[in-house]
Amino acid sequence: MKEKLTCCIIEDEHLAQEILEEYISKVPFLELKGVYDSPLEAAGPLAENKPDLLFLDISMPDLDGLSFIPMLSPKPMIILTTAYDQYALKAYELEVKDYLLKPFTFERFYKSVLRLYQQQSPRHSGEKKEERTETKNGPGYMFLKVGHRIQKVAIGDILFVEGMKDYLRIHTADEKIMTLLSFAKLEELLPAEAFARVHRSFLVAIDKIDHIEKNRIWIADQIIPITDTYAEAFYKLLKGLQ
Repeated sequence: MKEKLTCCIIEDEHLAQEILEEYISKVPFLELKGVYDSPLEAAGPLAENKPDLLFLDISMPDLDGLSFIPMLSPKPMIILTTAYDQYALKAYELEVKDYLLKPFTFERFYKSVLRLYQQQSPRHSGEKKEERTETKNGPGYMFLKVGHRIQKVAIGDILFVEGMKDYLRIHTADEKIMTLLSFAKLEELLPAEAFARVHRSFLVAIDKIDHIEKNRIWIADQIIPITDTYAEAFYKLLKGLQ
């Protein structure tokens, strides 16, 4: 595992800069390499220093954060920090690692950076590889259209799937993948014994459930409701796995 993740901040609000600097200073595995008021100021230093991680605001004068991301080469891991939630879909299409809505707590910040840090661990990578085994219904992966590309998604990595109007957001431990797909089509691609629909907007991976209480499912830090429409079939599936 890398001893530290080097990181930079691009943020035009000085108070927000100071909060990020304070949070970063509390995390032993983060090393701050630069703080910049705009993408234009940061472009040269980023190309030279090649940080592992970039904390990037969206709304900035001259050049906004989302427009700046495709210009980055090499592209670091990116965590967007913003007061606006309407850019989430665009952010996921640009493969950002997380989307922190201001004002965010240190706990939320730490969870985000810890997950990225753990991804650098060889042991973590080995665990991921083991998960990507064959399922009873075929290979342990599928290919989904994500923006303008076709992305390979390991079925064993999926925690749950969230419906968002015409899109599905597939949550894994490492990322959130937005794809233009229906639940019906996705369920055809997934092994029926391993996934269950529990709500009109949620499908869960059975083996990723932490616990169930009062018709609510805990997976990682997400609470997912079980509605009456799906409850009987879901609990019947669980009983069959006992």
